[in-house]
Amino acid sequence: MRIAEIFRSIQGEGFLTGTQSVFVRASGCNLRCWFCDTPYASWHPEGTDLSVEEVIARATEYDTSHVVLTGGEPMLFAELIPVASQLRQLGRHVTIETAGTLYLPVECDLMSISPKLSNSTPPPEKNARWSHRHEKSRHAPGVIRRLIAEYSYQFKFVVDRPPDCDEIERYLGELPEIDRGRVLLMPQGAHPAELDDRARWLAPYCDRNQLHFCPRRQIEWFGLVRGT
Repeated sequence: MRIAEIFRSIQGEGFLTGTQSVFVRASGCNLRCWFCDTPYASWHPEGTDLSVEEVIARATEYDTSHVVLTGGEPMLFAELIPVASQLRQLGRHVTIETAGTLYLPVECDLMSISPKLSNSTPPPEKNARWSHRHEKSRHAPGVIRRLIAEYSYQFKFVVDRPPDCDEIERYLGELPEIDRGRVLLMPQGAHPAELDDRARWLAPYCDRNQLHFCPRRQIEWFGLVRGT
């Protein structure tokens, strides 16, 4: 399993915000969001091939009860199955971060699903091949239905502009099985000022529409740097 980094930090997004966690970041992704904040695990994947045993050993070096398996897209790797299973056997709470386009029969305590809206597709002039491939692959309703049927979950949507909220409503209309109480909207941005600008209109929107506003606390706390 190719791993970009393993580190301890504080969960900055979702229902477990503020929780001390170990993050295991798989390197490799089947999508290419133009705003990806971990390009070293997607656009330019880097890292080291580690065995399941090595991943477990490094993830359990820390005295932390929560482990987040993220990426990139960790569901690309069959090794995720024994990694997640063994971590849970060792008493860790396991969150899996996925875009919801791929399925593996993994064990976890929280499936954190981040569907990619049309706002994520890279422009053709940047990379025509990935623009087409990303747009074709980013929405997999069959996978989403299976994940929400089998796991405790949360949904995190990245919102860049107000029209994105209309697209989210269409998405939720297409998949009424999704519990709106588990849906979080978070502003797109790599810097606190960008997040603040979008939060000014996104947070009130969430209040009006019975959705959760999701700050990206790790950027507020640490900035957009690796290992956080």
